[in-house]
Amino acid sequence: MKDDHVGLAERFDASRPHLQSVAYRMLGSVSEAEDAVQEAWIRLNRSDAGEVGNLGGWLTTVVARICLDMLRARESRHEEPLDEYVDSPAEHGSMEVDVDKEMLLAESLGSALLVVLDALSPAERLAFVLHDLFAVPFEEIARILGRSTGSARQLASRARRRVQGRATSGSASERRGFNHEIVEAFLAASRGGDFAALLALLDPDVVVRADATAIKMGAFTDVRGARAVAEKFVGRAQGAQPAVLDGRAGAVWVHTGKPRMAFQFAVRDGKIVAITMIADAEYLGRIDLGEPR
Repeated sequence: MKDDHVGLAERFDASRPHLQSVAYRMLGSVSEAEDAVQEAWIRLNRSDAGEVGNLGGWLTTVVARICLDMLRARESRHEEPLDEYVDSPAEHGSMEVDVDKEMLLAESLGSALLVVLDALSPAERLAFVLHDLFAVPFEEIARILGRSTGSARQLASRARRRVQGRATSGSASERRGFNHEIVEAFLAASRGGDFAALLALLDPDVVVRADATAIKMGAFTDVRGARAVAEKFVGRAQGAQPAVLDGRAGAVWVHTGKPRMAFQFAVRDGKIVAITMIADAEYLGRIDLGEPR
């Protein structure tokens, strides 16, 4: 019996980073996300775990329901999240700084998206987060909400329009700031090897191109589709850093203190639609690595 409990704890710990990511996206608070995940552990211990076929899916559903209840309670009390938004909850004092656990920055669009999500109703937020960011089927989302599958689709669609509206509205500087959040999240997901996070950031028809010099250096080009592009970038971007390129959010691969390749990102409706890799010496020579965002 003791061995069974230890085994269950190990399986739960393996799912913990994902569960914390789901909870943080839902709640926008590190401490509340930790509380939700801990409550999921308590409920798992009270259940007949041996009857659970897909533990990861079961835990995701449980955490989503806990977060939904917390959001509804917060809404009824007109409360704000307990924490200020942070770029990476792994930097929060209650979480160890560990490369393997920096999942929140790697999987999220950062504080800009969290601010938008706070404007959604609890049901809209759950539908958008679970489906668009974690690819949970609408049938499961409908069961969590106690609604029809069609209703769950409508909630996600309505939330998506509001999120995309934030990315395309406001001043030019605000849009650039939002795009920087997206690029930084892309780089973090690439470095962390988070395939699901990359998919969430890419437009379904995203394309990757490269100039002649970059191709000679071994860069891939004419890669199309979110899955194909994510497969190319997962586990990479180790030496890349955010940069401003021609007034837009971008990234630069730096080696021995010098830019070796630039990455231009085209963002539309909150998704990356194109990535262009440039290794032309003249272009790279104009990049100021110290240029502020």
